[in-house]
Amino acid sequence: MGKWVVTAAWPYINSVPHLGTILHLLGADIMTRFLRMLGEDVISVSGSDEHGTPIEVEARKKNIDPRKLTDEAHSYIVKLLKRWRIELDNYSRTESEVHKQFVREFMLRLESKGYIFTQKIVLPYCERDRIFLPDRFVEGRCPRCGYPNARGDQCENCGSLLDPLDLISPKCAICGSKPILKETVHWFFDLKKLEDPVRKWLEANKGLWDNVKNYSLNWIREGLKPRSITRDNEWGIEAPFKETVRKTIYVWFEALLGYLSASKEVLERRGRSFEEFWYDKNTKTIYFIGKDNIPFHAVILPAMLIASDDRHPLPAVISSTEYLLYEGEKFSKSRRVGLWADEALYILEDPDYWRFSLARMRPEERDTNFSWKEFMRIVNSELNDDIGNFIYRVLSFIVRYFESRIPEPGEFDDIDREVIDSVKASYNGYIDKMLETRIKQASEYILEIARTGNQYINRRAPWDEIKRDHRRAGTTMYIAINIVAILTLTLYPITPGAAQKIWAMIGFEEPIERTRYNRDNIFVVNSGRSIGKLEAPFKKLPQDFLARISIIVEDARKKAQEDRPPYLRF
Repeated sequence: MGKWVVTAAWPYINSVPHLGTILHLLGADIMTRFLRMLGEDVISVSGSDEHGTPIEVEARKKNIDPRKLTDEAHSYIVKLLKRWRIELDNYSRTESEVHKQFVREFMLRLESKGYIFTQKIVLPYCERDRIFLPDRFVEGRCPRCGYPNARGDQCENCGSLLDPLDLISPKCAICGSKPILKETVHWFFDLKKLEDPVRKWLEANKGLWDNVKNYSLNWIREGLKPRSITRDNEWGIEAPFKETVRKTIYVWFEALLGYLSASKEVLERRGRSFEEFWYDKNTKTIYFIGKDNIPFHAVILPAMLIASDDRHPLPAVISSTEYLLYEGEKFSKSRRVGLWADEALYILEDPDYWRFSLARMRPEERDTNFSWKEFMRIVNSELNDDIGNFIYRVLSFIVRYFESRIPEPGEFDDIDREVIDSVKASYNGYIDKMLETRIKQASEYILEIARTGNQYINRRAPWDEIKRDHRRAGTTMYIAINIVAILTLTLYPITPGAAQKIWAMIGFEEPIERTRYNRDNIFVVNSGRSIGKLEAPFKKLPQDFLARISIIVEDARKKAQEDRPPYLRF
């Protein structure tokens, strides 16, 4: 049994996750469930990224403690994830005392090994508020696209990464006054020293996706530079270095260490040790992220782990998706473009529909468009017609013609063996793609299993077989119910609620998650088992869904807005 740490990028707590953000948390949940079905030893972690300038700016404007904002927001997100059936072992937060202590100790270890140095730099400074203006404390015109409200770390309009000094006509984000330039001292992580070992690791790692490896190696070829790991703000983890005054650790560095600190929290709660997973080179770590986070996870995090302690396992898989668009546009809170995770559940309450649809649209190779037309096609055609109808027709036939008991099979013929081999191949294809974290590609095999089952039923025509050869019809249905079982097992990581209901309808009393995948065997249901109470596994969206979608979304948005804590409303 292998050890795994499955992680998802920590969402910044200044907003409810939209569908593009929930993709990563969903990916980690799906992968955790899958690996446990293989019998692996898994912990899964993520959490709320609370520190940094956006929260502090908002708190200063409201004249309240930033912790009050993040307490309310974190609590809301935790409840929302439960509604999505995203059940990671530890959804932590950067305000956790375990995390803060872990980060301070980690930074001091980097300093003791010669990877931290100080340097004087010039930054914008607000004389009215008497603070330096890092990152989003300063706004101005983007030097690249001319967008008037670009921030000191990034332009939302064109996506360019910026430095506060890049902005044209800068102003303080709190009071609007023009800043002066002032010298300050900051602590830097000497990334240049780690260029060679990180490059060698990237080149040797066969588990990394091509987009991750190519992007990161190109970044290294341009030459790595020291990165400032401190900021002149108060909201965050106080820098532990000597002679630091009002300095905090830059949020990107401390958030990366959250994967380790959250692991420490959950392992110690369970009576296990951090070292058992994070000092074992055989532990495999998986990171579900978006492509904009590749350099942090494929260069900076490995560099930090190498610099700190060579016993740490480096990333085994960085499952980096391309962008999910919303009706052809980028998600944007300020422009109200997109759909947020709480709004989605007011449109369709059962999260399994959203989980399956997002798995099918997961942008694993190129930017992918979420459209309501495609959503309806996936729900009505794939989930209901291909999968749900096959399951129900098999179960209802057994109820009607075999007194709700799974029949004893006779001898298999060539048609039977052909479908058994086909299902087994799809089942193994599903497992292989899931191990690569190619969830969308794995879902293709789920549909293949359902379609193979439907074709088998149509070819065999058990409604005719039952009239002339009861035994032959029983063999057909014995094979069909086992295809249903395999289909249900593959569905479980993606649609856990529906899979558990189907599992009970097949007649199993034990929870589905206690079953284990077996590549060599597709026969998991014995004859004589009684079918449970039947219900349709899935339902179609109404015919007028697309015509009414604007009204439906607006209504969902209003309801979600009322539920959110004030800080998360927009």
